[in-house]
Amino acid sequence: MTDTTDGLLIRPATEEDLPEIVALLADDPLGATRESTDDLTPYVTALKQLTDDPHQHVVVAVRAGRVVGTLQLTIVPGLSRKGSTRSIIEGVRVHADERGSGLGTRFVEWAIERSRAENCRLVQLTSDVTRTDAHRFYERLGFTASHVGFKLQL
Repeated sequence: MTDTTDGLLIRPATEEDLPEIVALLADDPLGATRESTDDLTPYVTALKQLTDDPHQHVVVAVRAGRVVGTLQLTIVPGLSRKGSTRSIIEGVRVHADERGSGLGTRFVEWAIERSRAENCRLVQLTSDVTRTDAHRFYERLGFTASHVGFKLQL
């Protein structure tokens, strides 16, 4: 848990947070097509799997008792890079009221620090090609667009 002087708390997500987390995931043009707050059952199942796995960290940012952001950090042991461990940042979302407040930066900084604590040698993330504002944000934080990603829907 990270508590700050401005009343922001970054803590592990709980099942009680799921309505707000799913609303954040759905609150953009891409998320609106793939997320649904109508039935939280699949999200409950997924969160249980994630919280049972010590390599998964789903966190929320809370201000004044309200969830204002979420992200998932996955720790991945590997053979490449001389057996290095890496982390993957996924599902970064900040409530519309908090955008521009620095919360996204603090969230990513939290993920980087947690990655260091887990002895990761590399932090990576993907961002949809349409999210040009997000690309600029990540580049400002020192990330480079060094690879081309591919996905296969199953």
